[in-house]
Amino acid sequence: MNRLKDRLSLSYSDRAELSSSNCGKKLFELMEEKKTNLTFAVDIPDSQKVLRLSRDLGEEIAVLKTHIDILPDYCPAFIEELKDLSKDFDFLLFEDRKFIDIGNTVKLQYSCGFYNIANWAHITNAHALPGPGVIDGLYEVAKPMMKRGLNRGIVLLAQMTSKGTLATGEYTEKTVAMANKYPEYVMGFIGAGSVPSDLNKLASMAELHQIIMTPGVKMGARYGALGQRYAGPEEAVAAGSDNIIVGSGIYETNDPIEAARKYREIGWEAYITRMK
Repeated sequence: MNRLKDRLSLSYSDRAELSSSNCGKKLFELMEEKKTNLTFAVDIPDSQKVLRLSRDLGEEIAVLKTHIDILPDYCPAFIEELKDLSKDFDFLLFEDRKFIDIGNTVKLQYSCGFYNIANWAHITNAHALPGPGVIDGLYEVAKPMMKRGLNRGIVLLAQMTSKGTLATGEYTEKTVAMANKYPEYVMGFIGAGSVPSDLNKLASMAELHQIIMTPGVKMGARYGALGQRYAGPEEAVAAGSDNIIVGSGIYETNDPIEAARKYREIGWEAYITRMK
């Protein structure tokens, strides 16, 4: 089987049927139904702006990605409003926590404390550096929730978009191998579209049911502040990305709604084109 060729030619619906992860299956189906492979990274330190943009862009996105710990005005009521918007507009919530510690510590970080991430985030992510214990710790929290029918899953950081990243080569390969031991919980990977050849390699290694989500997607930009590297949406999807993550390319524009529509249209068309 040519895994890369199949990945690029199969529809999201086809791959949903292959998924062992309920959350991964839900995301594939949701993208197909809404005709969008766009994740909006709402990296803004203002909870009211986050809610307003989530409401304004809800029709355009498949996933809303948050950094909950950057909100100086966070309160539990904010999460309840965000959960309502997720249901109203049918998008998943992805808390970009990047867990990286021993299993018992991440278990507590995920399930306890001020943010109680496991209570509301359908998706979160983790580095593979600590070894499989980081997945075991998170899975201990998520497993009983999944048995109750709640969508919970993680994506592992197989690659990163920052300049000088160490998440390449052997690290990426070992991350993929680690994920394969948890098909019901690890729904896929973060893959770097800013280096299409690297993303292509990840897409060649990943199983068909594993989704690749790609940050650092922005039209007309190659480099940003503090070492960020960007790829265009067509470039990322053509190289194997299943879901493009866009932040400043939307919220820094004069018309975020129109910008989100444009990214949605371009990302979706790139997906249709690659199937052909």
